[in-house]
Amino acid sequence: MHKSSANTALILFFRLSLGWVFLYAGLSQLFDSSFTAAGFLGATKTFHPFFAWFATPAMIPYTNFMVTWGHTLIGLSLLSGLLVRYSAVAGAMLLGVYYFAHMDFPYVDGPVNFIMDYHLVYIVALIALAAVRAGEIWGLDGWRMKRAALWQAKQPVPLPRTA
Repeated sequence: MHKSSANTALILFFRLSLGWVFLYAGLSQLFDSSFTAAGFLGATKTFHPFFAWFATPAMIPYTNFMVTWGHTLIGLSLLSGLLVRYSAVAGAMLLGVYYFAHMDFPYVDGPVNFIMDYHLVYIVALIALAAVRAGEIWGLDGWRMKRAALWQAKQPVPLPRTA
């Protein structure tokens, strides 16, 4: 992909925007003592028995922990630009679960969304961020890659063995 300044700015914008969406969701859940994923999981339409299991009294503390910290860590990763390829894939998978959980085909979460909703838009944006290595644009992935290249350049080149 040609990295013009417009492309770079768009990639950075989407990475930071999605990072903020995830971080805000995670922090609001973290600091809200009444947060529970049980309401969301109890209202699922697709694969309800599977999702309802995560809302059982034995599982909900673990589910809440994973949802809250998953959102928070994905957001921090996207905002800092560190390990973006991993966090973008994890975020896309998480959003895919949310999308299918509330699908009542062909509607998603009510008659307003016919097949398409914001979860799919976010999924495509996250996959694009992973594909273009968005963390290397004004992110810690870029710094990490430069450090690794410098370290490799300092390593002695092994001499070929001759018999």
